[in-house]
Amino acid sequence: MKYENGKISGIKIAYIGGGSRGWAWNLMADLAPEAQLSGDVALYDIDFDRAKINEKIGNGLSERAEALGKWKYTAVRTIDEALSGADFVIASILPGTFDDMESDVHAPEKYGIYQSVGDTAGPGGIIRAMRTLPAYEFFAGKIRDICPNAWVINYTNPMTLCVRMMYATFPRIKAFGCCHEVFGTQKLLAEMVKEFTGCQNVDRSDIKTNVLGINHFTWLDKVTWHGQDLLPMYAEFCEKYGKTGWKSKEPENWLNKYFRCDHRLKFDLFKRFGLIAAAGDRHLAEFVPHWYLQNPEMAESWGFTLTPVSWRKENAERLYKQSLDLESGKEKIDIKPSGEEGVRQIKALLGLETLVTNVNLPNKGQMEGVPLDAVVETNAVFRDGELTPVQAGRLPYPVESLVMRHIYNHETIIEGWKNHDKEQIFRAFRNDPALKCISEAESRSLFAEMLKNTETLLPAWLK
Repeated sequence: MKYENGKISGIKIAYIGGGSRGWAWNLMADLAPEAQLSGDVALYDIDFDRAKINEKIGNGLSERAEALGKWKYTAVRTIDEALSGADFVIASILPGTFDDMESDVHAPEKYGIYQSVGDTAGPGGIIRAMRTLPAYEFFAGKIRDICPNAWVINYTNPMTLCVRMMYATFPRIKAFGCCHEVFGTQKLLAEMVKEFTGCQNVDRSDIKTNVLGINHFTWLDKVTWHGQDLLPMYAEFCEKYGKTGWKSKEPENWLNKYFRCDHRLKFDLFKRFGLIAAAGDRHLAEFVPHWYLQNPEMAESWGFTLTPVSWRKENAERLYKQSLDLESGKEKIDIKPSGEEGVRQIKALLGLETLVTNVNLPNKGQMEGVPLDAVVETNAVFRDGELTPVQAGRLPYPVESLVMRHIYNHETIIEGWKNHDKEQIFRAFRNDPALKCISEAESRSLFAEMLKNTETLLPAWLK
């Protein structure tokens, strides 16, 4: 890399999953307006043709006059080529196919187990992890051997287990996981402030939070706006909208009808525990006992929906057609912020700014009451060559007991993986709150069926 006049050139980013039709385009859109950064992006994907399409899309974007950050995008055939000389590695993959995910989400329904997302917790999240962990074990080993000093940004779910596996494989890896769910809650709180104070100039970045928990099951115990404690205001907000839900003024479209969230679930959790649950209701519902997700009708009554995999398949077709239009130039990527913070994190790590934001990292004491090295989500400070977790404190016991169940399941899965112990993996599967409604025998039958449905992507000891 070369530093000159406040600009850094010659940066290399390795993108694992470089054929992405979502996250990769977000990265391109976020890099384009950054005049301080330039370099190369190596796009590696098991589907080389998809990476080649993104190569053309990215270079076309970089050639536009309004693109201040100039980047050369290159599709590469091997992960070694992508990682060689990399300063940053971004990982965003689909573990398996949507047919595999169809089993994750819908196979449990015959046992009366419904999942609103199915990619992090519940039986779907655990089986998805079984497909994902071999890839992340491999990625971490390659990073160790080729670019051990690179910063690694992960976007793949299940986030916690992906990051945990990388550190279990290469303890000195400089990896962290990023998720925008807390951002969504900050946006909700900004809207609350607008409504209750009349001040319309409120951005989510104005809402300062203390973050504790794990990915998709994060909690805020301190929230301020220009020094004002917002918890009393949030209590009023919950009281006002607890029964009706709070609905965005943005018009609903075909996409967000399956991502609907009226926030009634998080309002109810606040009334139960006095803390703000900082994720979408679809995710939160999967981490607690069957309080909100006994069936689709119950979810609907709480103002959120179950996302069917059929929709994801339909959306994949839409994105494929869009990729062809972007490749041909018929459509162009908008050069505007995606809402993700990956590029700001890169700038901060390069010394161009200081950033405090929520990330997933091994616990080194930033979250009390949690085993060391278990991956937790808290705030961290990004600055020149450093990533330092912020001391977040400890969750109240009633909330901690809910979170710890999943943390212990994650640690059990990692230990079972290292030991090639299928029974230990099953114990974590059985211990998930979603399995409480069925018997031990039914749990074993479901576990075996779900593994069978995705066995081509599993190690031999797990089949």
